[in-house]
Amino acid sequence: MKRTLMICLMALMAIATYAQEETPSVRLFAHRGGKAEFDENTLSAFNAAYKAGYRSFECDIRMTKDGNLVVMHDSSLEAFPKMEGNVETTLAKDLKNLRVGKSKILFLPELLEWIVKKGDIEYFEFELKTDEALYPTEILEPMCESLYHKIMATKPMGSTFIITSFDPRPLMFLRDKFSETNLAYITAEPVNNATITKVKELGLKRLNATMAGTSRDAVEKAHNAGIAVVLWPSDNVADIALGVSLGADAVCTDIPVAAKKALKNALPWVNIKY
Repeated sequence: MKRTLMICLMALMAIATYAQEETPSVRLFAHRGGKAEFDENTLSAFNAAYKAGYRSFECDIRMTKDGNLVVMHDSSLEAFPKMEGNVETTLAKDLKNLRVGKSKILFLPELLEWIVKKGDIEYFEFELKTDEALYPTEILEPMCESLYHKIMATKPMGSTFIITSFDPRPLMFLRDKFSETNLAYITAEPVNNATITKVKELGLKRLNATMAGTSRDAVEKAHNAGIAVVLWPSDNVADIALGVSLGADAVCTDIPVAAKKALKNALPWVNIKY
């Protein structure tokens, strides 16, 4: 832990001078509720990260054969005993008793009910796990509308809800259908000229890109184009420190509890919003 904190501090030395003039601010949010620490995308994960002080989260969304939205990352069901096929070809009733680790599979209405009950969730990313094979247009568009209406009906006052995807199709549909929607394009590439151009072509204002290969100059260029930057992945404190030093608006983390504990006193010149 001491070595990790030292790396963290060294990475942030690059912004020390800047920090004296203006306090850097970054949001740290729990990726899938904290997939390296908990049963990912489950209510137990979100509860654990919430208990640790997080009010910022991310989850994955898929749709069952009968049109129910479920919080799951993978399409394949082969990892579950006595199951075959995938989420998209399975009825919701046949998924309800499945468990991720020790935790029950989570459906979107249950997650939204949890958000409403908490009342103080500040930030939530809903990632649509769509592709052309499993989600042709006639399935994709009703899915997008369903997600939009459900999350907007329960969104707490003052919070930020963002729909994200690697797939540009749902982003373009939602952009045109509901112009006020916060949307983010996800890429497995760094922030660079190509990814900035892609976001501009999509008419969006948010880019979720990889930390590896991203430079501070590229992040600044994105900001100058009016594009907010989220960097991923981060499964150690040094990654989070790097994201801050690059100027990211937000960093997602797989280790929300460990990260918050390690960062408690390590970054006095950074305003970290959890």
